[in-house]
Amino acid sequence: MGTGTSWDAVRVSAKVGRAVVDRLGDQCGAVIVDGYALALYWLIRPGSADAWTLPAYLVSVLGPGAYVAVPPVKATSGPGLWWGAAPTPLRCFTDTELLHSALTAEIAHAHGPRP
Repeated sequence: MGTGTSWDAVRVSAKVGRAVVDRLGDQCGAVIVDGYALALYWLIRPGSADAWTLPAYLVSVLGPGAYVAVPPVKATSGPGLWWGAAPTPLRCFTDTELLHSALTAEIAHAHGPRP
């Protein structure tokens, strides 16, 4: 599905992503797991991460013009493409500030502090 209109997405490696899901806990919104690419995608409000300055080789913000494969709602386990946290009426988008904080902390933990 195309991003940038109804939602944007944030892509990270599965290793960092799993730790971020744990850090966010109940504050985590919908998360797509791509078991083939070993990546996780968070759904966020369009444009809400445009000002992020996280390293592009670790975090990709996918806005207008990007596409993300979206699994069926009932796909809640792998292999392949599935929902690590399926969207619900009460849980779709992850708060961008909380996600940024969790990503920053986990990147520092996994890769060392940024200069």
